[in-house]
Order: sequence, then C-alpha cells, then structure tokens
Amino acid sequence: MGNPPADDERVIIPVARANPVAPPAKPEKAAYFNRELSWLAFNRRVLEQAQSGRHPLLERVRFLAIFSSNLDEFFEIRVAGLIQQADDGGVGESSIDGLGAREQLRRIHSVVASLVEDQYKCWHGQLMPALAREGVLFRTAQELSAAELAWVQTYFREQVYPVLTPLALDQSHPFPQLGNKTLNIVVSLGAPGAAAGEAAPVALLPVPRILPRLVRIEPAGTGPQRFIFLTDIIKLCAGELFPGYRVSSAHAFRVTRNSDLYIDEEEAENLLKKIEEELRNRRRGAAVRLEIEDGVPDAIFTTLCEHLALSHEYVFRLGGPLNLLRLLSLCDIDRPDLKQVPFTPVNVSPLRDPAHIFDILRTQDVLLHHPYDSFQPVVDFVEQAARDPAVFALKQTLYRTSGDSPVVRALIEASRQGKQVTALVELKARFDEANNIQWAKQLEEAGVHVVYGLIGHKTHCKCSLVVRREGRGLRHYAHLGTGNYNPGTARLYTDLSLFTARGEITADVANLFNTLTGYSRAPVFSRLLVAPFNLHDRVLALIARETENAAAGRPARIMVKMNSLVDKTVIDALYAASQAGVTVDLIVRGICCLVPGVRGLSERIRVRSLVGRFLEHARAFYFENHGGEPLIFAGSADWMPRNFFRRIEVVFPVDDPALRRWVTEELFAMELADTENARELHADGGYLPIRRAEGTPAFSVQNYFIAAAQQRALAGAID
Repeated sequence: MGNPPADDERVIIPVARANPVAPPAKPEKAAYFNRELSWLAFNRRVLEQAQSGRHPLLERVRFLAIFSSNLDEFFEIRVAGLIQQADDGGVGESSIDGLGAREQLRRIHSVVASLVEDQYKCWHGQLMPALAREGVLFRTAQELSAAELAWVQTYFREQVYPVLTPLALDQSHPFPQLGNKTLNIVVSLGAPGAAAGEAAPVALLPVPRILPRLVRIEPAGTGPQRFIFLTDIIKLCAGELFPGYRVSSAHAFRVTRNSDLYIDEEEAENLLKKIEEELRNRRRGAAVRLEIEDGVPDAIFTTLCEHLALSHEYVFRLGGPLNLLRLLSLCDIDRPDLKQVPFTPVNVSPLRDPAHIFDILRTQDVLLHHPYDSFQPVVDFVEQAARDPAVFALKQTLYRTSGDSPVVRALIEASRQGKQVTALVELKARFDEANNIQWAKQLEEAGVHVVYGLIGHKTHCKCSLVVRREGRGLRHYAHLGTGNYNPGTARLYTDLSLFTARGEITADVANLFNTLTGYSRAPVFSRLLVAPFNLHDRVLALIARETENAAAGRPARIMVKMNSLVDKTVIDALYAASQAGVTVDLIVRGICCLVPGVRGLSERIRVRSLVGRFLEHARAFYFENHGGEPLIFAGSADWMPRNFFRRIEVVFPVDDPALRRWVTEELFAMELADTENARELHADGGYLPIRRAEGTPAFSVQNYFIAAAQQRALAGAID
C-alpha cells in the first residue's frame, strides 16, 4: 500500500552506545516461561490447526506435515544443544526460568510424548477416516485387493528393488552410518532348518531419498484414489531381497541427528570451504532421536539404541507412518474441494509499473503487506535497477532465497551491465547453507562482490540499496523488509516491505553496508535501529519512555508484533512498564517467555498468538510517545538475545502519515480483534481461544486482509 497522491554469548565487536540506558530494576517475584516449552506450546497450536474442522481437509493434512517438520528441527537444534550441555556436566547458562539442561530435557520428553501421541491420533483417528469419506483411501499390505497387490508388486520390482541395497548386520558387516532423517527398514530373517536358539540374521534396508514415500496405486479403472506408504511396500516385498530366507519381521525407523554447525569463523581461512566441510559432517552428527515402528523385536530395539548411544527417553515407538512431513505430497492431488480457495496476491500498489518505480519513490514512501500485496514490486525494484543505465551501484542482503531466484539473476545481470554490485550472502542461514554457497559461487563468477558479513554475526537484516545518478548528483533508494528475498515464501508468510528515498534513512542503509563490507568499530545510525550496535539500548529506551509517561499520569501504550520474545532484560522492562500503568499488547506468534496477567507484575500485559493459513512473520512496533507522534517501526528483529547481540538486524521507522495510520488502525487494530485464529496466553502457560460475545461471529484477520486486497484489486480494475 502507498500513501495517496522476519543466546547467551555477547557480541565480540565493540558496541556503540551513544545513549546508554541503565537496565531496568528487576521486578520483584519476576516469572518467566521456559523457552523450549514455550516453543512446544507454539507447535501444539500448529497441531490444533490439523485437528480443527474449520480448515479444508487437505489444509489440515498440510498443518500436520508442518508440525512434523517443526518437531524435526526442534530435535536437530534445540534438543541436540541441551543434550550436549547435559553431557558436558550442565556447563552453560541456565534457561531464563532457571532450569538446567537435564531438567529441561526431562520436561521436553514429557511434553513431546504427549504431542506425538496426539499427532498420530489426529492422523489415524481424524484425518484418515475423513479422507476415506472423500474417496482418498490409504491401503495397508493386508488390505490390498488382488489387482492392487499385483500392481504394488510390479511397482516394487520396477521402481524400488533396483535402488535398494540390503546391508547385513553381523561380525563381518559393521553397523552402517545412517544419515540424518533417512528412512530405513530393519529386517529380521529366518532360515529353514535353523537350530533352535540360533540368532536370527538381521539386515538393514536404507531407503534412498529419491523414492516417493507416498505411492498412488494405479491399476486401470476409476473410483477412489488409493495410496500406500513406501514402507508398507518394502516390508511386503522385502523377501525378494533375501533369497532362501523368510522375513520374520520388518520395521521402519528413522534417526534424527544433531544438525547444528560448529564453526570458528576467526580460525577459518575460507569460510565458504569450511561450511562446505561441516555440511558433509552434518549427516553424521550425534543421534538425538530414534523413531521406530511399534512391535519391533526387543533384541533389535536394544541393538539400535546401543549403536546410536541413545537412552530410551529419546526413542519414540510409533504406530506409523514415520515422518508425516511426507504427507505434503498428498496436498498436490487435484481436489480443489478439499483445499483453501486459491488467493492470488494483488499488485495494485503505486509501484505496479516497474518503469516508474524510482519516479514514484522520489515523491512518496510505499509500504506493502505480503502476501496480500504481491511481492513482484520487490523483484521489480532490483530488476529495474539492474537494467537502468542511470543506476551506478546495487547492494543487497541475501539470507534465504528461492531455488531459481529472480533477485539473484538481477544482481548477476547488473554486474554484467558493468554496475558496482555487492551481495551480503549469509552462509550460515540454518538449513539453507548449501543453497547460499551455490548462490555465492554464481554471484562471484559473475563479478559480484560477495561478502559474508561480520565475524560472529549472522546477517539477518533485509535490505536493498540502489545508487542512481540524477542530474549532477547521486540519489539513494532503499527497500527494507521483515521477510526474506524469496518470492515463494512471500506467498505464504505475512511480511512488510518499505520502499523509500528519504535521505536520512537511505544514508543509514549506505552506512550499514559500508560497516558490513569494510571496517567500522562504532557506526552511528541516525534513524535505523541496528543490532548489535544500538537496537537493544533503543528498545529499552523506548519502553522506559512509556514507563515514565505512565508514572506521570500521561497516556502510555506499547503494541508489538513479532515471532519470539525471549530477552530477559526487555521482559523485565515490560514488567516495569506494566507496573507503572502502561497498556502493553503483544502479538507473539511463537516463543514467549514473558508471563502475562500476573497481579502486581504484568496485569496490564496481554499476549496473543496467531496461527492460521499464512505464517505470521512480520515484526512491527508501536510506542505511544506522549508529547509527540507515536513512534512506529518495523524490521527483521525479534526480541531475543541472538537478534540483539549475535545478528545484524535492521528495524526501520515508518514516517509517512498515511502508512503510520495503516499500521495502527489496520495491522494492529485488526490483529488484536481476531477471534478465530488468535489464542491468548494466560499466566498458567495455557493458550486459550479469545472470548467473544454470544452470537458474535468469529473474525479472522487473515480473511479480512484477503478481502481488503481483493477489493483493492477490483477498484484498480475499475479505475
């Protein structure tokens, strides 16, 4: 939209503190939620979407798959770190609520066991029967008709058998290295005439990732769509791999490994090569979870646990199928009646004509709200800069981007056009390291200056800067966002994009790029809040100003929308603000360590979480600032120690009056009015539905923004 005609170690570089702020006094009897348990509560809310009949059936399947993927990453990173800390004797800081690593692991196991039980109840008890009623059937080996069995056996021989390699487990065949999250089948064999008490031979069947995990059964004919899981096919036909033996049992299992990368950047002579080496080691990280089908023989179960060095609290016996993330492929079937009504982002902003982007930005700022507003103007901004002969230089941050990135292509084109192009590629963007290494190499080959940012800090900010010759001088244009330069996720995540040519802001953006590509021990920023330099202090100062206003009897309010709230100093400042009389509304999608609604501590603080069709990813901040205009910001940073001290983050002001009104009266007001997807956090840690007056229909803010976008598109077509 335009105005009318996005933990413990401190930063290792000096931090500029132009306006030092004393940390707030710790409130008496301050309380905090555990970070890991708060994250599990968030994933519970994702699972609730799969359990809810409000969503179309295949969308519920999608939520179940996302829940599974989230839990994988939680074990790979968070649980892995706690296990390592516990194995080191608990060395390291306690959590924000004072729990040590072992106690956190104990509580995590209890919660995860309950979540996994509910996950499979949802699949077997809700989704599978509902799919069957819609003509989407899942077959087990025992349920196959004669025709289906023949088709499955042929499929196995032609598509599966050629790529399977059985691995014997005995004294001459050591236990193989099992890759992270790979599917494996453990088979117990019997031989005719074997002596009583003789140990049964055991073999493994590693299943290549290239094989689809969900197979549609396709004998000729019409009728219901029938599917079978690959594990069931392999278990049914495994005997063909072991001539002369009979299969006594076959069970699928999956190992999750520590997937964090441990890199000493100061010792690494070539960061790109070092990360490539670590990526090769990732698949061999320490095991942190074993998922195995229920019913596996005790001897085999014990062997697996001993080999993986896993105690039983990290083992989950499942009713199958393993890895429900693979259900995502089911969402691709042609059943629009079981999916959300498609929504196409609208492109009716002042920047819809790429040829006039710079002309428009000389006269006004433009703010886009993705995915309701198309991401295309962001791509157009970079592409137009690449081909505009008046553009001299283009500077860009890249944290995560798409497989065939139009932004990367534009940077390459700009470099080939002879422009000065600089790209800050974050090689350490978790699970995107390999992609970003590929982008870095392609950009370097095209002559782009590729930089990896400051040692010890991830470059997480979302910035693009264009330097253009206009008349006898140079003018800067900037795009600043809350989300990544990824057109794919821009259709799924809610984010904000600000385009501006305001000199005081673009000068700060230029200063930021110079800091990241050169040397600057204490950069000073006029309008931007930049981590690790001034963001933390400025946030505390803004909260302190509201606290002082409330204490003096003046109006005081804070509204914040973000993904996570973890930083203890900021939480204490919010507690102090509440005690002074500040009204605080927090929209925190994921982790929230602040405890709201506690008398004498946080009774003026409300916390809501929104989990819906789109992933709420934007960060926005409102401070009443009595005596002047409210201060409104947006940016890439959550309020977590890593964002304040170990990442390069940018939070930018929203100055245009019309855009400021939209943030206040639409973004915040409408999200705080949601009664359909919102859940309110209570002092006991529970997230409960928002109460609404009897007879009042539920209000979905995401549906509201979809309808508003469609109305803008209709109005634009009429004009």
